[in-house]
Amino acid sequence: MDDSEEDQRLPHHKDPKEFVSLDKLAELGVLSWRLDADNYETDEDLKKIRESRGYSYMDFCEVCPEKLPNYEVKVKSFFEEHLHTDEEIRYCVAGTGYFDVRDRNEAWIRVLVKKGGMIVLPAGIYHRFTVDSDNYIKAMRLFVGEPVWTPYNRPHDHLPARKEYVDNFMINASA
Repeated sequence: MDDSEEDQRLPHHKDPKEFVSLDKLAELGVLSWRLDADNYETDEDLKKIRESRGYSYMDFCEVCPEKLPNYEVKVKSFFEEHLHTDEEIRYCVAGTGYFDVRDRNEAWIRVLVKKGGMIVLPAGIYHRFTVDSDNYIKAMRLFVGEPVWTPYNRPHDHLPARKEYVDNFMINASA
């Protein structure tokens, strides 16, 4: 993605455009699936993913001015670079957003998530989130066990989750 300071909700493509493969994202520990968002209640693929990965808790979050109190403040906080000590799992059932993740060279990669897209960010990866210019996303949030969503704004390199992420996806993977 480009380094522009323009509105975070814009696509921020480089010129010329560069696209990152799903394999390249997987090398960073970022996983994704395309699912049937219109039938998430009965989707067997979603059920299999939840069972195989232990996602026992689920709820929904709508990010839009009409549904999220203190919308502008929240959107700004989501866009602060941070990590979590657990995976962040989001399944977009409506709308669009961007997850930005760091590559091995500390450059941002912008990942578009739209209806039907599920993304898993590994524990310890620095990232940020924003809606696009439509200012709307409805996402299923999935967790292993009770929901814990504590952001640790950068720098928090001393956390065990960050050290494990670096060992698994930055150092060992590039060796």
